[in-house]
Amino acid sequence: MKLAMIGLGKMGANMARRLIGGGHEVVGYNLETAVTHTLATEVSLIPAYSLAEAVEKLEPPRVAWVMVPAGNPTESVITKLSNLLAAGDLIVDGGNSNYKETMRRGQMLAEKGINFVDVGTSGGVWGLTEGYSMMVGGTETAVATLTPALKTLAPGAELGWGHVGPSGAGHFVKMIHNGIEYGLMQAYAEGFEIMKAKEEFDLDLHQISEIWRFGSVVRSWLLDLTANALSNDGDLSNIKGYVPDSGEGRWTVQEAIDLDIPAPIITHSLFARFVSRQDDSFAAKLLAAMRNQFGGHAVVKAD
Repeated sequence: MKLAMIGLGKMGANMARRLIGGGHEVVGYNLETAVTHTLATEVSLIPAYSLAEAVEKLEPPRVAWVMVPAGNPTESVITKLSNLLAAGDLIVDGGNSNYKETMRRGQMLAEKGINFVDVGTSGGVWGLTEGYSMMVGGTETAVATLTPALKTLAPGAELGWGHVGPSGAGHFVKMIHNGIEYGLMQAYAEGFEIMKAKEEFDLDLHQISEIWRFGSVVRSWLLDLTANALSNDGDLSNIKGYVPDSGEGRWTVQEAIDLDIPAPIITHSLFARFVSRQDDSFAAKLLAAMRNQFGGHAVVKAD
């Protein structure tokens, strides 16, 4: 099939490469024209240097796959595309949009007769070679139009992707996926920190990660990546312990609150990321001060 990839960052560019390698025609557009030009010289990408040009290079029913940051960038691109496309065309949001925004956008596009599919996409930089896990929301008709591309992008034609429900469902499932990811990552991080602190055993954390990768009940792709990171720098001396969050963890916790569902692990893992960004916690200072006040416990003076 032929489609436009709007946004050629790390994910969008690799998805375009995989699609082209699978025999699809891909029109590529990126806000930075140099990025588009560079990719077009590397693979048989059809370059476009504006959204209008990207649409012009497609044939009805036109398919535009949006891979730009969630929030205002996605809103802006989808709004502009809605004014360039016609009834029967299809817009795909493959980013990490909030599912509530996706539902709103789907309704807005439906009023214009434009189809909309949300694809929660996981796979990161490894997706080019390993394939992408894709959680797809939208109508049966819209998803059927996109299926040839989904089969190429997935790890296998029938593996690693699925139509999970109506508009918004794909991004909802991806949101929960990322919330679970937060908890898994935090558990690994805490376990390895405990082992690192046990100095009397002088444990080789990379060795242990390699042992666990095979046959262990805690083996996973995240553990594979952990082993890879530890092989490069066993003490992680070149990394600052500052962990951002891209939003999905917060949304998952808020959804749990709204649904009265206890989610202590995911919630804690989100808050642990907040802690990582504090060089000098006022809360920790206050805890030390309270211990000093009620028990006379010593405090460590600031430099």
